[in-house]
Amino acid sequence: MSEANNHNKADVIVVGAGPAGVSASITVARGGKKVVLVERGSFAGAKNMYGGVIHSHAASEIFPNYQEAPIERFVEEHSYVLLSDDASTKITYKNPHHNDNAFVAIRAKWDKWCVEQAVKEGVYYAPDTLVKELIVKDGKVVGIVTDVEEYFADVVIIADGVNSLLAKQLGLRKKIKPKHVVLGVKEVIKLSPEIIEKRFGLKKDMASAMEIVGGPLKDVFAMGIVYTNKDSVALGIGVSLDDLKTKKIKPYELLDKLKEHPFVADLIEGGELLEYSAHLIPEGGYKKIPKLYTNGALVVGDAAMLVNNVHFEGTNFAMISGKFAGETALDAIERQDFSENQLCLYKKKLENSFILKDLRTYKDVVRILTGRTASFLGYYPEKINEFFGIFTCADGVAKKGKFQKFTKHFFTKRSLSELFKDAFAGIRIILGILK
Repeated sequence: MSEANNHNKADVIVVGAGPAGVSASITVARGGKKVVLVERGSFAGAKNMYGGVIHSHAASEIFPNYQEAPIERFVEEHSYVLLSDDASTKITYKNPHHNDNAFVAIRAKWDKWCVEQAVKEGVYYAPDTLVKELIVKDGKVVGIVTDVEEYFADVVIIADGVNSLLAKQLGLRKKIKPKHVVLGVKEVIKLSPEIIEKRFGLKKDMASAMEIVGGPLKDVFAMGIVYTNKDSVALGIGVSLDDLKTKKIKPYELLDKLKEHPFVADLIEGGELLEYSAHLIPEGGYKKIPKLYTNGALVVGDAAMLVNNVHFEGTNFAMISGKFAGETALDAIERQDFSENQLCLYKKKLENSFILKDLRTYKDVVRILTGRTASFLGYYPEKINEFFGIFTCADGVAKKGKFQKFTKHFFTKRSLSELFKDAFAGIRIILGILK
């Protein structure tokens, strides 16, 4: 089928119905143009997995009525938990004026609702459609080849996820390396709303979001998460694929060890396992962002490696990058110019936004932490718990001797050379953020 006699022609085709793809398609539809949203899953969210926190700012930009969506709970408190083998130290931020900053959602429900909103806005949605490759003519992307037939468009927006075979086809990105990706594994554990609110100390319909380091995770570059849904708890870990490969660790065994830690075990006691899922998450950061545009095509969301792992931000980056891509496509249609020179506007929008500014701020953090995993994700969480064990204990023994012993062990169990390297790494992180 040639482009000239093709009736399967849209202004824009979006590949992938995740947050980035839906945001791009709905932006184009609101601009009065014909847009087709293609999804290989049987329904939006069918193949997606993540912890569950969505930031209200990004959601409201795309969906002003987002509070009508199937939201589980609004986040009331955000905690960071440092584990040793048996103990835990929890640092919690809570502000009643910030209760609407973020919410927890179950991705399958949220994505389905988002697509329904897009269809209401005029997006043509095509689930169960596998895109095999892009159609390139005279150096310009002009359409897609599906498992059924060919479709054409002036602009194709690529939102096909972390592996993005389509971006690779165009040479916009190389094969992803294990050290630049994290494997997220998650269990959803059923508990009653009453038990969740009692155990986590929450008000009705409010959520807790926790990030966890140390303890069972201390030997690998990994972090855990615990998020509360209405009647279930999402428990997961994100672990470096490189560590899993080189250290021959099974991710589900690591998650099981986290579940056995007293801190986590108390939270999920008596719960019923509802589901287990796994998903790859981009970890490369600012320095590994691929080329984001070419003649006739734009790359968004995870396919563009737009994830801030320091703050566990991916969904909001996906939605806003999708919005920018949709706006860029509309401008290109208006000018009837689909060249790189026009589509580079997308990159400029990202550079002027919090997305690339934040990724640039943290561009060296993950790399530095990866080199000092044993220290920052293992040794120091353990010593913090040891310190508070002494500080909070009243057992009839003078504390001075305990603190002297703690200080001596701190400097003898960790060589001065290692402590110097840790301090230097910490300074590099701080200076990198501030400059």
